[in-house]
Amino acid sequence: MNANKLASRRSLKSDLPRVNAHVVQPKEYEELPELTDEMLARAKVNKGGRPFSRSPRKLISLRLPANVIEKWKATGPGWQTRMAERLSKVR
Repeated sequence: MNANKLASRRSLKSDLPRVNAHVVQPKEYEELPELTDEMLARAKVNKGGRPFSRSPRKLISLRLPANVIEKWKATGPGWQTRMAERLSKVR
């Protein structure tokens, strides 16, 4: 995280204490459809997270002169990506 930026709080915009206090009543179970074998066969497990990249990046350690880093940082957010793109063009 950038030291100059303050962390923003995310809000779910819901009343979680009220939701957590809710007790499911028997009549609410009647509203749910019965699970069938066909429904279970169509079920798909969705693992969360970021999708796998076809060309994953590798972490390296690189020492650069301070003035070079400052010039790239002065170009604004995304400077690391722009630097990587420029380096990938050099052969």
